[in-house]
Amino acid sequence: MSARAAGFYRYDLDGLRGIAIALVAVFHIWFGRVSGGVDVFLALSGFFFGGKILRAALSPDLSLSPVAEVFRLVRRLLPALVVVLAGCGLLTILVQPETRWETFADQSLASLGYYQNWELADSASDYLRAGEAVTPLQHIWSMSVQGQFYIAFLLLVAGCAYAWRGRRAAHLRTVFLVLLSALTVASFVYAIVAHRDDQAIAYYDSFARAWELLLGALVGALVPYVRWPTWLRTAAATAGLAAIVSCGALIDGVKEFPGPWALVPVGATVLMVLAGANLGAGADDRMPLPNRVLATGPLVALGAMAYSLYLWHWPLLIFWLSYSGHKRAGFVEGAVLLVVSGVLAYLTTRLVEDPLRYRAPAAAAPVASVPTVPWWLRLRRPTMALGSMVVLLGVTLTATSFTWRQHVTVLRAAGKELSVLNPQDYPGARALTEHARVPALPMRPSVLEIKEDLPVSTRDGCISDFVNPIVVNCAYGDVAATRTIALAGGSHAEHWLPALDMLGRMHHFKVVTYLKMGCPLSTEEVPLIMGNNAPYMQCREWVQRTMNKLVEDRPDYVFTTTTRPWNIKAGDVMPATYIGIWQTLSDNNIPILGMRDTPWLVKDGKPFDPADCLAKKGGSPQSCAVKRSDVLSDHNQTLDFVAQFPLLKVLDMSDAICRADVCRPVEGNVLIYHGAHHLSPTYVRTMTTELGRQIGASTGWW
Repeated sequence: MSARAAGFYRYDLDGLRGIAIALVAVFHIWFGRVSGGVDVFLALSGFFFGGKILRAALSPDLSLSPVAEVFRLVRRLLPALVVVLAGCGLLTILVQPETRWETFADQSLASLGYYQNWELADSASDYLRAGEAVTPLQHIWSMSVQGQFYIAFLLLVAGCAYAWRGRRAAHLRTVFLVLLSALTVASFVYAIVAHRDDQAIAYYDSFARAWELLLGALVGALVPYVRWPTWLRTAAATAGLAAIVSCGALIDGVKEFPGPWALVPVGATVLMVLAGANLGAGADDRMPLPNRVLATGPLVALGAMAYSLYLWHWPLLIFWLSYSGHKRAGFVEGAVLLVVSGVLAYLTTRLVEDPLRYRAPAAAAPVASVPTVPWWLRLRRPTMALGSMVVLLGVTLTATSFTWRQHVTVLRAAGKELSVLNPQDYPGARALTEHARVPALPMRPSVLEIKEDLPVSTRDGCISDFVNPIVVNCAYGDVAATRTIALAGGSHAEHWLPALDMLGRMHHFKVVTYLKMGCPLSTEEVPLIMGNNAPYMQCREWVQRTMNKLVEDRPDYVFTTTTRPWNIKAGDVMPATYIGIWQTLSDNNIPILGMRDTPWLVKDGKPFDPADCLAKKGGSPQSCAVKRSDVLSDHNQTLDFVAQFPLLKVLDMSDAICRADVCRPVEGNVLIYHGAHHLSPTYVRTMTTELGRQIGASTGWW
């Protein structure tokens, strides 16, 4: 309900914004959790914007102009966003390694284009990009959802108003209520289904979030009819405020939103809106105590700069953690981050947002209907200059992002010869296994080339993604050969394909892929995605299909991984859920080439990307090394099961990756890792000789 419609300004909802942004910042900085504050913002945005648009469409005294509304949105939202993105761009260059610049360029363009939520959803669904999800611009997903909602809602309401003009206009209110109610229910049901199928993607899905804004819009349409007694208003406000304040502590929003648990912060916001709705300014219509508390000066002031504070606090946190190397901000660090964020938010609000947002109030408008606008905000010439500066800044940011992306694209295009590097100059693994001489040459792939150094099966679409349970078969090596090795499992089986492909051509066997991202062959009833431990039921279905097909196809050998890293301590382990797979294959007389998994690089309890380390000032193979004992156990536990499974042939390439004491990211002038735990195809090709020696000894084929 707007200030004008009610005859007084809802300062309590400004205060609610203040509470929400305080919760968002505090939980992000000190607890690494989602507070539910963003959901409060979404519901309030739907209430204010949706209510305003509906009133304009329904009132004969008001006109709804989509073009004017879009212009107002641009003037309201983009200036502060552009300023923050420009600041983040500068900090990215100063603080982060150049391996992160491309991601920032992509996400800054996505933020300016209001599709950041889909950029993040794509990262979350891509196994090779999963590490990019936590970026300085991750939080702008919610702004993108709101921007998409604003445009879609505006077009929907304007279209309905146009279609029901004339005699049918009397039924327009009913049409809106029915249509919005149906969309809200549909979005909520979709959110539940999407949350169950793939919560990481659903978290950023616009339609899975739409119900939160639509519910706010529906409340905006219904508040004129609210006639609650004082006791009910007080009870609703008390329950609503308590739910909002406690939500972050009681609900793990990162895992539970946007599913049914998001009803807690959204429903609580609705209660706060309704508790103070349709009241006058007289003594007999006093707001409930919780609403009056929210309307106090400090909370209202905090709410007034909530947008800028939301934009600033997250990137400052991420840049500080990147610079310091800490996993989480301490109390003092967090307090300093909050103060700096608050100062920048205040300056952005006063010097950028307000001058470009407000115009002088109309003479006929009630004095209390809008916040007081300082005289200096009404000066046109400074405002035009400021607007021009913001536009120039936005154009510069966009041009810089495109230029960097083009630079990286050209650089990678020049690096396509990675598959034919001179083995004398780039011995790679042979520096460890054969003590080959290593000349002083630049590392290849470079830290920027590595992102596109992928197995051919990934480029060919021969590995099922997280959602697809279909078994995809592709043939490599000598495709006309009668002997076959089935390459089966997740991406850690896949990254051996470059060497297997070369061996197949040399020794005349075919390599057939049975691959799915993040899904090793296992009998686990509820598989988990390694890293975030999210349920991965598509993996279970895929494994069942794959095992049936392997038994049917009867390859000469199945090549798969037999160990995994510990989640709880250093080293690697042989999961008990792999035994059932070996039993099934053995029962069908299918031999197994069991490869010990690649060391997963971890530092301070989190995945460690060596390319990022090498790209930092002073980064070197020595400084970016990880202790071997931290990532590999002294003993390969697969060996303990050879007697039980005579058809299990154990392969172990650890000594072709790690030295006796450390695992370095570069050996023989070749970058070993693509990310924290995938081998680069360029390095795998240098392991062909050693892998061929072990496979030949196991199979007797050569």
